[in-house]
Amino acid sequence: MSNIRIVTDSAVALTPEEIQKYEITVVPLTVQIDGVVYEDGVTLQREAFLEQMAVSQNLPQTSQPSIGKFQAAYEDIRTHYPDAEILSIHLSSGLSGTVHAAEQAAALTSAEITTFDTLNADRSQAFQVLVAAKMAQSGAKMSDILTELEQVRQESHTFLSFTSLDNMVAGGRLSKASGIIGNLLNMKVGAGVDTTGSVEVLAKGRGMKAIAKFNDGVIAKMQDYSEMLAIGVSHAGVPEVAEKMAQRLNAIWPEIKIEVMTTGPIISTHTGIGALAILYRAR
Repeated sequence: MSNIRIVTDSAVALTPEEIQKYEITVVPLTVQIDGVVYEDGVTLQREAFLEQMAVSQNLPQTSQPSIGKFQAAYEDIRTHYPDAEILSIHLSSGLSGTVHAAEQAAALTSAEITTFDTLNADRSQAFQVLVAAKMAQSGAKMSDILTELEQVRQESHTFLSFTSLDNMVAGGRLSKASGIIGNLLNMKVGAGVDTTGSVEVLAKGRGMKAIAKFNDGVIAKMQDYSEMLAIGVSHAGVPEVAEKMAQRLNAIWPEIKIEVMTTGPIISTHTGIGALAILYRAR
């Protein structure tokens, strides 16, 4: 058994089986919808969040876990595994202050804790968490895991396409006038998580053909790599679209098991309902 325990946050896209197999501790972000505060994945599941977001009066607000939440998680691990080191791997600092809250909590805890910023989210966060968890379980040293994580972070990519500009306007990332004009013109957006871990708009176009063209470009880019290591497809309320994309990707990379998952609040509040994410790790 490894002497390193893995902690992450609920922005990650892990299956229940993966969490159980590698004994990963997941600290929940908080989500506020019309004044009611929920714990992501604990008191509010992802599908229910999308349903509530669709009818909410205001754009939901996501917040990083409190320092106290992290402290409690770290102390619980220390109680059960007194000699263990903790590797706390988190959602991009370009999207949330989660990793900084983890750093502050680590400074207040007597356990030996190392934090790591994935500069990503969702399944691309999971690619990094899973590599660390597998290495920890096989008995690897912290320094070796961190060296590998830096490589995996560079290999992990996220591309998003979304069908409505409403959430971008509500979140202040697009002016109201631009949003109204964009929706009237049936504008669609393609975006990616850049090297700083922030969401960057990469393409705009009219109608679903624009999204199809953007996703074609993402797949062409994927085919340029010499080795495809992992693929995920996440969505905000469009499971049929996500399954169809996964089938298309599996036809090209049949050896890869592609997890199709509902994305968490941190991504879906950015994109709104109808978004699709293609996430991959390649070199």
